[in-house]
Order: sequence, then C-alpha cells, then structure tokens
Amino acid sequence: MVRPILALILVLIGLQIFGGTAIWHAIGLGGDLDINGTAPKVADVPDGIGDGWTAYGGDKSGNRYTRATQITPENVADLRIAWTHRSGAFENKPQSDIDRSAFQSTPILVEGSLVYCTQFNEVIALDPGTGEEKWRYDPDVPTGNRPGNQYTCRGVSYWKGDAENDQGNCAARIFMGTVDSRLIALDAQTGAPCRDFGDDGAVMLKPSVDLRWPGEFQITSAPAVIGDIIITGSSISDNLRTDAPKGTVHAFDARSGALRWTFNPVPQSADDSVSAEWTSESAQRTGHANVWSTISVDEARGLVFLPTSSPSPDYYGGNRIGDNRYANSVVALDGETGAVVWSFQTVHHDVWDFDVPAQPGLYQVWQDGKRHDVVAQITKAGLVFVLDRDTGKPFLPIEERTVSQGGVEGDVLSKTQPFPINTPPVVPSSFDPSKAFGVTIWDKMACANTVKNLRSEGLYTPPSVEGTLAYPFTGGGGNWGSAAFDPSRNLLVVNMSNIAAYVRLTKKTSEGEPLESIIDGAETAPMEGAPYVMERAALLSPLGLPCSPPPWGVLAGIDLSNGEIVWRRTHGTTRDLAPGGVSLKLGTPTIGGPAVTASGLIFIGAAFDDYLRAFDTETGDELWKGRLPAGGQATPMSYEYEGRQFVVIAAGGHARAGTKLGDHLVAFSLPEK
Repeated sequence: MVRPILALILVLIGLQIFGGTAIWHAIGLGGDLDINGTAPKVADVPDGIGDGWTAYGGDKSGNRYTRATQITPENVADLRIAWTHRSGAFENKPQSDIDRSAFQSTPILVEGSLVYCTQFNEVIALDPGTGEEKWRYDPDVPTGNRPGNQYTCRGVSYWKGDAENDQGNCAARIFMGTVDSRLIALDAQTGAPCRDFGDDGAVMLKPSVDLRWPGEFQITSAPAVIGDIIITGSSISDNLRTDAPKGTVHAFDARSGALRWTFNPVPQSADDSVSAEWTSESAQRTGHANVWSTISVDEARGLVFLPTSSPSPDYYGGNRIGDNRYANSVVALDGETGAVVWSFQTVHHDVWDFDVPAQPGLYQVWQDGKRHDVVAQITKAGLVFVLDRDTGKPFLPIEERTVSQGGVEGDVLSKTQPFPINTPPVVPSSFDPSKAFGVTIWDKMACANTVKNLRSEGLYTPPSVEGTLAYPFTGGGGNWGSAAFDPSRNLLVVNMSNIAAYVRLTKKTSEGEPLESIIDGAETAPMEGAPYVMERAALLSPLGLPCSPPPWGVLAGIDLSNGEIVWRRTHGTTRDLAPGGVSLKLGTPTIGGPAVTASGLIFIGAAFDDYLRAFDTETGDELWKGRLPAGGQATPMSYEYEGRQFVVIAAGGHARAGTKLGDHLVAFSLPEK
C-alpha cells in the first residue's frame, strides 16, 4: 500500500538537503498532531491483572499489561537483544505462499514455556529464558490456498483441566485455529495432538455455503476459553458475493471437541429479537458479520464479548435493508449457552467496511472514588466507545448524530450514527483539498485535484458512483492490534493509522464493461448479487505518497474515566521505506498493537519501519527503539522469568504491506549483571 513511497524518497532527500526547515514547514511537516499532557497514577492495580501473559491479550480481558517492573523509563535505553528464535517458517514453502504471509503472532507464557504460532500454523514452544526450542507441531496446512486474509496466525490459547478429572496427557491444552479452518488441540507439555478432541485432535469448521476457493474461509485469531468451552470465529474474504458464508461463531467442548453451541450474528428466524432490524428475506441471503478478531472473556460473569464485522457485501446494503444488528457490534453472550445478554452497535447499516476490528477491552476504570467494570471498544473509524459491562449502556456518553445521506440507488442508509461525546476521533475523517499533502507543488496539486473530485462530507459519507473519500481507510483508524490499558492510570493506549482512500461503485451492465480506475492499480470486486461493482484504493499522489496530511500513524493515550485524550504522538518513520535509511518522522500506517508495563512503559512495533519502540506511559514521549531483523507488524508481550524481564515481539513482516519478511521471534532484556 505505501510501498510506492520508495519511488519518491529521493525527492524527500533533496528537499532535506537543499530546502532547509522552511520548506518542511511550507509542505506541512513542521508540526504534528501532538497533544501534550500527562497521565498520573490514580489507583492501585486490581488483583489478578498483569500476573503473567497466559492469553493472547495478556489476559482474557485484553489488558495487555504486565506487573513486571525491572525495565523502567530510566534504564530502558540499556535494552539489548537477549535471544532470537528463527522458526524456519518459509522452508519448503512456494514463493506464492510466502508472498501472501504475515507474521502477526503474540506468544503466551504457560506451563513453563513460551508458546507461539508461525505464519503457517506451526506451534512452537520455547524456553522463556534462552529461546531454546522445546517442541513443535506442524499441522501441514495446504499450500496454494490463496487465503483471502493471508497466511497468518495471531496467537494460540491455553486451557487447563481440573486436578481431579484431568491428569496425564493433555491435562493442559494449547488450542489454535488454522488457515484451513481447523481448531486443533495439543498437549501443552509435549505438543502432541490430543487424540480425544474431535477427529484425532481437531475439529473442522464447515462454512454455510460452498466455497469459491479454499482460502475464502479461514481462522486467523486465537480462540477464546471460558470454563471448559473453546470459542472461535472465522475470517472470510470480503466483497465477492452477497450470498457469502455466514459468520457463525462456534463453541466446542474443550475435552471432546463436541459442539456446545453456535451463534449467528445475522438472525436466522423471525423469532430472533433483532429480526426487525432486517428485511425478512435479506437475513437469509446475507453472509458474514463474522468475528475475525479476538474475543474477550469475563470468567466471573460467565460472559464472552464478540467484535462482529459488516454483513456481505461491505459497500452496498440494498440487499439487507435495516440497521443490521448484530453486525458491526459488541455482542455479549452467555458463555455456557451462546444466548445474547446485550449488544451495542458501533455502525448502523455499514457500507464502509467498518468492522469492529479489535478485541473488546474489559477494564476496571477508577471514577468518582470507586472502580467500574467497562468494555472499551476502538474502531476503524478512529472512535472509542466505553460501555457498562453488565448492560452495554454507555459508561461515557454516546449520542446519535445525523450523517450524510444520498447513497447509491437501491440502498437505504441509516440517518444517524453513534458518536462518543467526550472523546474526539483519534485520527481525522476529512481534510480540505487545499491541505492535501505533497512534497512538490505538482504532487500537492495532483492530490488536491483528486480529493476535490471525490464526494467528501466527513465520516460516513456514503459510497458513490462518482467516488467517495474513505477516511480513515478500510484498515483504520484502529485495527486487530487492539489497545492496551494501564489500570493504575485509567489510560487506554491505542495506535491508529491516518491514511485516506477512495471507494467507487459502478452500475453493472450486461456488457460487463471494464472500469476506468480513478487510480491505476485499484482493487476491484464483483459483489455478486448486488447491482454494482466496487473499486477502492489508497489515495496516493502520482509520486506515491499518501494524499492525507501526515502524520500517517499515531499513538494516543486516553483517560477512560472521562474520555480525554491525554497525549497523542506521531508513530513511525521512513527509515525502512527510504533508500539510504533516510528517517523522517512522518508516521506510518500501523499493523499490530501496544503492550504496557507497571513501570510506566509502552512497547510497540507495528509501524512500517523495523523497530520495537518504548514510550513513556505518562507523557507519550519516545524513550528507546531497538532494531528488528524484519518488520514488526505484531503485538509485543512481556514477562519475568527467573528474575529477568523480557520483551518479545514477532519480527516477520507483512507481505501485503510490503515490509521486510522474516521468521524471527526476538526477545529484548537488560544486560545480565
């Protein structure tokens, strides 16, 4: 997407050498989006939060927080690589599969081992102190599947049986979903398949309709574990057809693999409480609204929290008139039965591909002298919703605001959309064409002319036949990297991208005339069953830079007691996008998320330069960066082992983003005394 920046960096170098700071200010690089504040400590950390890293999000609530304090703001500059493990993930893989891969895994620390999955679903257990391999399991995922969402595995999950009934082999289990839609159970001590689970250690998720190709349907995120039940969603290719696979969530018995319950976000009968939000026939013909990101678990309440996506297809809703609840929602289910307890919809009748992309954050917020259990949800639109965990009602105020109308013929848009009142969007949703970015007058004018000819009325401007500014673009705002939470400061830490795109719908004709794209190389999709063809692309200048004003990636700290953005910082440089390593602090799109420590540090990779960074939690100031051998498009984690704190990140890049590919798991720590 942003790899065309390479073509223009020589211009940037020339400006830096010959233009001086006056030119940088003239083209908009003299400042950034920074809000300067501090996040003071307001409360002690509740018991049970930050004790180890036993789930993909640190814990099942998604805090991404550790109590480890050995690494501090004062000594973080001394961090060094302690060990590196190379998985060999690309060995014997065809180049076509490698070019469809992304290393997005975050390890967990269980049963004395650091356990993670590779791009191709191998599960590997390491010694946490040395990185020495203890065991590995290869599920032999097929090659040539052309997965719609790449060969990737974001994480594995851990289940431990009770001492009385579960002893010996597979008393503790590792669960993983695969690119070919299997849910696999492994012995946490040895990596051997648990033969009593499903069919010889695996159950297969069966899509609701026949697939067009094997990679149309897959599992990319770590399963959820509540009691003795394992729950998984699915990842489904977008915009192919209206009658697409349904986004059914499946729950299985952790011991036997027997199906316990299913939940379909699209109502399947008139008896469903939200069936009135759909036309009677549309729900039967509509697919997706799947849960492709990470599910959260509240063990005490017996609840699981689903982040659901948009119904099919993403950009036209004439076949699914209505608000389309439970799509684009946080849905709280009873973990034992799959029954809906409550739901909150972040986008009504989505025609922007604004899935709920991130793990719902189950946090304890200190307000008015006492703790409150909340759900904090970041979105692709750059918004942050904070809800009461028991009811789904707003904890911080939310209002319905009138949004643009006049969608394409055949669609009926929602007249309003929900907006948080206290927290403004973390990234902008519109810009004046005169503010379009460019390093030359020619480049800037080309961007301005393109933007001027697009329909642009702010967030939720509907897709159109003339072309609509999609800002933020379909990658966010926020995405699957999710957020981290410092419970001692009420501080939500989130990274978001600030890139614009366009989307255009073209009426289908019997002749099937080819599209003349707004920008060369745009993605097109047939949206079979809809009367339009979709076209979209990142909005780049002729020389390859984003047309949206920088910074193109931000890191922000938000006080969840009142919604205030405490600080906001530019995140990422052109270091690995520029010949000769020219490092300009423009920010970059970000893929991955943050982790926070009790000592007051934020660790994050995610940017399109090959670094793991540390920021000060109170101020957002960058304190350190460590060089990675490949792209760090993953979420780091941290733990203490035998008296030493480690910070670990997968460094293997993201093929679609154009970052450097690899097979490295890298651990940083302070030098041994």
